[in-house]
Amino acid sequence: MNTILWIVQGLLALMFLMAGAMKLSKPKQELREKLGDWVDQYSDLSLKLIGLAELLGAIGLILPMAMDFFPALTPLAAIGLAITMVGAMKVHYDRKEKSKVMTNIVLLLLAVFVVIGRLYLVPII
Repeated sequence: MNTILWIVQGLLALMFLMAGAMKLSKPKQELREKLGDWVDQYSDLSLKLIGLAELLGAIGLILPMAMDFFPALTPLAAIGLAITMVGAMKVHYDRKEKSKVMTNIVLLLLAVFVVIGRLYLVPII
């Protein structure tokens, strides 16, 4: 089970690392082209903060456990990313973007799996 959790953590970290880095490094116009016009609903600062949350969440999924330094941060990072996905689901649901909602649901379920796995199945605390 530990191996499966590490794989899921790695996949989630990769997804959120890419998403967060893109939101932090690209101007709004380029984000609109790559992600869709939903970005127009948010200020540049809000998009950067979302990107920062995703980037920090990605780091939090891997680094604390890999370095064996306060590994309880890993499920906390997964909780934060799950909350981020709930917000993303709301945005895409309101815009009737079903395929994006489904992607958000999958990422949410994977993050919840990491939380449950690290707190109960293979406890790190």
